[in-house]
Parts: sequence; structure tokens; C-alpha cells
Amino acid sequence: MSNISIIIPSRLDAQRLPNKPLKLINNKEMILHVYDSAHRAQIGRVIVATPDEKIKNLIQNYGGEAVMTSDKHETGTDRVFEVFERELKSNSDIIINFQGDMPNLDPANIKFLAEHMKKNVCDIGTLASKFEDEHEEKDPNAVKALVKSKIDNKSFSEAVDFFRLSDKPLNDLTYHHVGIYAFTNKALIRYVSLKRTKLEVERKLEQLRALENKMRIDVGYIDACPLSVDTEEDLKAIKELMEKND
Repeated sequence: MSNISIIIPSRLDAQRLPNKPLKLINNKEMILHVYDSAHRAQIGRVIVATPDEKIKNLIQNYGGEAVMTSDKHETGTDRVFEVFERELKSNSDIIINFQGDMPNLDPANIKFLAEHMKKNVCDIGTLASKFEDEHEEKDPNAVKALVKSKIDNKSFSEAVDFFRLSDKPLNDLTYHHVGIYAFTNKALIRYVSLKRTKLEVERKLEQLRALENKMRIDVGYIDACPLSVDTEEDLKAIKELMEKND
């Protein structure tokens, strides 16, 4: 059986929404909702990787595991790698980078991604769903994933591109990307050894570094798109959704 770890990078210094991991949803900090989703997936060890004492103390007081990391990392994946290398001694077969700003991701979808990674057919796995409306299609915060063939019913297809905006109408091979990444052990080690690429920097999308270096990314379809919280508007929307479903 594969040795799987879920590492959640989280920091307070977000440009668009400072202190967002500590924002309350249903009277509980957002990072705790994310931790709970990862823990309920029951696929392996869950660690929050953070440069901030407030987050570390919150997780530990909650009964979870948190590791302090450098505050110099350029990307969340670099933060994940520090924990993988230092805390896990590079021993996990599959490492899932679960973004700390997706508090309503269904744990079943994390398991779905992990099961695909066990097949060892790609370097990196991620998820996507359909767009809810035209606003999402034009929203630069809603990342688009272009794949080789249609995905539905929890199937996977190889990624062709990721982008935020397009001057052309989106075709039926374009989906709403969900910010969770699963790496094989070798893929994570290789990824962090690569220099940041031109497209990665221009579009502010880490996954483009992998594509530009011929690493295979598989995209799996899920029915509902969990909201990624980047702005006050996002926070308001996720509060309304999660409080309604509570």
C-alpha cells in the first residue's frame, strides 16, 4: 500500500486577504475546516506547514500536527517540500499539497485523487469541475484547466494548459481547476529542483512549471467545485454556503 501524506501550506501574509487562515466560518477558523477535510479523508498523515506561530499553535491546540517552516519560500509547494524532506525524511510515496484556503472540499474527493495516484500513471494529479456560470468563466481567480479529452463521472485526462483568462470562448475541454495537487515522490523532488518558468511567473500558476518541463499532470473530474477563498467576496460566499449546509 502506498505511503501517503497530506501537507497543508498555510500562512497569514496573503496579499489579497491578510490573515485568511484565521477567518471564521461557522465560528471555526478556516484552516481548521481544511484540516478536518484532510483528516476525514483517512488516507495518511496530515501536517500543516506554516511560517506563523499563530497557525501552528491553533492546529496543535486543536489536536493536529503543524510544522514551522521558513518564511522565505516563494511558493506553497516549496513549503510542502521542506516538510516532506525535513519532517517526513522524503519517505512518502505520494504527497498531497492541499491548499489551506479550500474549506469545503469533500474528503471523498481527496481519496479519489489519491486512488488515481496509486496507479502511478502520471507525475502530478489534480482536480477540476464544471463552471457554474459565465461569471466564473471570466473570473481571473477561477483557474481554467484545459485537458486532452472530456472528463466526467470521476474520470481523468491529461492536462494541456492552465490559465486564468482567455480572449477566446472556452471550449468543452476546459474545466474549473481545483487547487489540490498530488505528487509522486520523484515528481516532487524533481519539481522543486526546477527553476521557475516564464509562464509560471506571468500567470502566477505553479503547475505551469511542471508542464513546461514535460511533467505529466492528470486532471480528475469532480461534481462540485469547492470554493477557493482569495478575497472578501469569496469569504462571504463560502460562509453563506457552509452555514447553509451546516
